[in-house]
Amino acid sequence: MAFAPLDPVLHNQLRLAIVSLLVGLESADFNFLLEKTGATRGNLSVQITKLKDAGYVQVKKTFKDNYPNTRCSLSAKGVKAFETYVQALKGYLEP
Repeated sequence: MAFAPLDPVLHNQLRLAIVSLLVGLESADFNFLLEKTGATRGNLSVQITKLKDAGYVQVKKTFKDNYPNTRCSLSAKGVKAFETYVQALKGYLEP
């Protein structure tokens, strides 16, 4: 019996939390993700960038009431990667 490899991009607690939150939402802003994950601003920003670089998350930067506003949404590639990750993880739980 062989275990399926786990996606190294998603196999990080904070990145997995971000994707898990986004999978059920059309999009979420940075402050929402900050509040829900309990991460620091710097760490959240770094992990969002890693997800963006992998093509899993789309980031849109705008201004809202003269303040920068970063919105994130899951790409089709991100949804597929998350589904594959969950299926692989199930294989570890039910060998």
